Amino acid sequence: IYEAVLAAQVAVIGMMKPGVVWTDMHRTAERKILEHLQAGGVLKNGCSIDDMVDADLGSIFMPTGLGHLIGLDTHDVGGYAQGTPARSNRPGLNKLRTARILEEGMVLTVEPGCYFIDILLNTALATPSQAKFINKDRLGQFRGFGGVRLEDGVLVTRDGCENLTICPRAVSEVLGVMSGSPWPPEKDVMPEMKRNWTTRDKGKMIKLDVPVVD
Repeated sequence: IYEAVLAAQVAVIGMMKPGVVWTDMHRTAERKILEHLQAGGVLKNGCSIDDMVDADLGSIFMPTGLGHLIGLDTHDVGGYAQGTPARSNRPGLNKLRTARILEEGMVLTVEPGCYFIDILLNTALATPSQAKFINKDRLGQFRGFGGVRLEDGVLVTRDGCENLTICPRAVSEVLGVMSGSPWPPEKDVMPEMKRNWTTRDKGKMIKLDVPVVD
């Protein structure tokens, strides 16, 4: 489940740039999570991910919005400002705090998650259009697990994005820090996360030299 959420985060960060529609990014995250759930046997093999998305199955496992604008406030205003795209009525998309088209200089959270919430799972199992994709026995093994969410703050740049969060994300990084390895690391094992390696020193931000693993 952790790898599913991480894959969703990597996919979104890899696509973020000016002109991209935020609702499309939410769908990208849903698709990645559904793909991993299918690979893990929770969802049936041979079923189309497109059909799952059309059935709003993504909103069962990721019932929260992908992320929100950050500014003077943690959940900044302007998500549905006048003249910008309106909130969708579709499950999942309707939880987004913005449907904006990305612009250079915007800062947003990228926080996909995969959850196993009984009331939502029971609803899906009672809904034929969603239940047909689910392996009930395998799903039952995740009941009570809770879920996983990863949240990074990301700046939209002129031709892409820059990840302002430098937390451990690769499994090897997480396990390393848990066992006492230093952080920031000596090498970047996940350049696709586009992390801006900086640290604070006497109140100043210092750029770190963290080379990419060959």
